[in-house]
Amino acid sequence: MSPPLTPPPDPNPKTPKLRCPPGSVDCQIHLFGPASKYPFDPGSKYVSEDMLPEESIRIQDILGLDHAVIVSGGGYGMDTRHLCDTLRRFPDRFRGVALLPAETAMAEMERLHGLGVRGTRFVSPRHGTHLPQISERVGAMAAELGWVTQFYPGQGELESFAERLLALPGRIVLDHFAAIPAAGGTDQPAFRTLLRMLDTGRVWVRISGPMRCTKEDFPYPSVTPIAQALVAHAPERLVWGSDWPHVNMVGRVMPNDGDLLDLMLEWVPDEAVRDRILSEQARALYDFPSPKGADRPQSLK
Repeated sequence: MSPPLTPPPDPNPKTPKLRCPPGSVDCQIHLFGPASKYPFDPGSKYVSEDMLPEESIRIQDILGLDHAVIVSGGGYGMDTRHLCDTLRRFPDRFRGVALLPAETAMAEMERLHGLGVRGTRFVSPRHGTHLPQISERVGAMAAELGWVTQFYPGQGELESFAERLLALPGRIVLDHFAAIPAAGGTDQPAFRTLLRMLDTGRVWVRISGPMRCTKEDFPYPSVTPIAQALVAHAPERLVWGSDWPHVNMVGRVMPNDGDLLDLMLEWVPDEAVRDRILSEQARALYDFPSPKGADRPQSLK
């Protein structure tokens, strides 16, 4: 049976109320296509229409973002060709996070670094056995290069992986609120584990993909207390991402990206803190340059 075609994102994002500071970064997007050149991995749980970098840049311009991090999605498995080709075309606009086999050589990681890759990603087996699981070897090489190691647990699985993640060297980024089930609130064991990991000083959380933590539709109200508690606890180790184009939303209401960005007004009411999350902290984590004025790099405008 063929995997389902993931619904497309809203092509008309609203102009957000939030005004992004210079150098703002969307710390997670996925890109796909052209399908004729980049086929989906046979193990992928979904297929997507073409979601090209030009369309992503158009949306970034509307939202007021300067950069984005292309996180290799499960659609391409551990094939980095699409990621590499996109980074070559738009070296100032994008950085990359790659899904890499456990046997990857350091020479290959150095090649990827030269193209703009600044992280490797592991996932829980729940997200697909065709994707890389935690590898101490790859994690050590990533740390040597100054990369982040990203991890996407299944919902409610963080406690099962916490100690193994903390044993890795370097900086750890947990995807999508660390997949904490929002319905459990801030008193659940998984959230206490997340705070303990943040207290090590080298774990970051991407406050992104609220739809991954709840079955609610926008504005995902049960996620707001989680977001606000993280901001109160460790605002200096948070970054934001849109998760565009929001794959695997079959049977759910597709959010508008302008609305998603404006959730930050409620999650992070302090403008100075919000600006650091959107710009300074994200640029430092993924090695983007300091902004030069308000001009947008490689804009389609």
